Amino acid sequence: MNIILKKSDTFGAIASTLCMIHCFVTPFIFLANTCVVGDCGSSPSWWKNLDYIFLTISFFAVNSSSKKTSKEFMKTALWFNWTVLFLLIINEKLALTSLPETFIYVTAISLAVLHIYNLKYCQCDTDGCCN
Repeated sequence: MNIILKKSDTFGAIASTLCMIHCFVTPFIFLANTCVVGDCGSSPSWWKNLDYIFLTISFFAVNSSSKKTSKEFMKTALWFNWTVLFLLIINEKLALTSLPETFIYVTAISLAVLHIYNLKYCQCDTDGCCN
């Protein structure tokens, strides 16, 4: 956990990218794998719960990055994108409304790009700049 807080933008970008890949690859893996067996609707619970693991890692990464960024707009952008991603994943799990998967991809990519941008351009040079 401590390493996530120290390198929050790196872990945030990785978690967001892995989340997007997980969402993109899931239908193909389970369509190919489970339909061979005959049950196209099943997938292991550990695979379904990866979303929550990515959200948890992303939460800590966004929280830490927003505390360390030197740009005020980054705090808002990071939290906005994380909140949208959280709501989209909850919506998908609970099937509240039908939304295209593209929304999750765009939000996950945006969160990864924001972490990379923050890592490259918004880091504090001194201890007092982030107060």
